[in-house]
This record gives sequence, structure tokens and C-alpha cells, in this order.
Amino acid sequence: MRVQVYCVARKPPAWATQAGAEYLKRLTGALTIRTRDFTPHTGAAGVDQQREREGQAVLKALPSEAWLVALDERGADWSTVQLAARLEAWRARGGEVVLAIGGAEGHAPTLRAAAHEVWSLSKLTLPHALVRVIVLEQLYRAWTVLNHHPYHRA
Repeated sequence: MRVQVYCVARKPPAWATQAGAEYLKRLTGALTIRTRDFTPHTGAAGVDQQREREGQAVLKALPSEAWLVALDERGADWSTVQLAARLEAWRARGGEVVLAIGGAEGHAPTLRAAAHEVWSLSKLTLPHALVRVIVLEQLYRAWTVLNHHPYHRA
């Protein structure tokens, strides 16, 4: 199964890169995960235009037949066990899954509408670098749930 994490943000700080790399390493052989950064369009005429440009860049980069999951505060709250069930469903579906983390202003309505699922990590506003790490850790945790690994002890 292939998963891509798209993030509209500047280069993450070293601590986030290091933490993310740890979870990517743990998932080696279990899932194929790549991260991809998209440059924020901060010079856009307004917030709506900025979101739209960022959303179009993400949509244009999607592999054909990819299952798009937008991370957005308006999305569904998933427990770790529910995420594990989603991961299993994505694996059974086959193909590629793209988890899209929006820019500082969030996702454009067109991207949310194009998404097959919308997932909310929290009602809190979180920094992009931290969201990236949380998503990778939660993918690892969900994988451990599915494989009865002792990492998840809830």
C-alpha cells in the first residue's frame, strides 16, 4: 500500500524532520509512505485566491485514481481504532492514498469537495510541522493496531 502525505508549508524544522523520519523508518516494509511539500502561495491577492492556488497545486499533483483524504477541522474525528479501520479499508481498496494537509489558511472548498474523506485531527489549530509528525505517528500506531503490535496500549 502506498500513502503520500502532501503538506502545503515551508520546509519543516529539523526536529519535525527527525521525528517524522523515525516513524517512516518504523513503517519501512509495512507501508510505502512519502511526504511531499508544496510551496504556500503567500503572494496571492487574497486568502480565497491563496487557498485556491494551493488546492489546485495539490489536485494537479494527485496520482490518477488516488484516494484523497483532506485534513481539515470540519472533518470527521477518528479514534486510533477507527483510523486503523480506515487504513485497512484503504489497503483493501488498493491504489494510492493521499493525505493532504492544507496551508496556513486551510483547504480551498474545491479541494475539500474533491476529497473522498475529510479527517480532523483536532478542533485545535496545530502548526504544520507538528501535524506532519502526528499524521505519521498515527499511521504507525494504526498499523500496530492492525498487526497486534504492543506499541498501542489503549
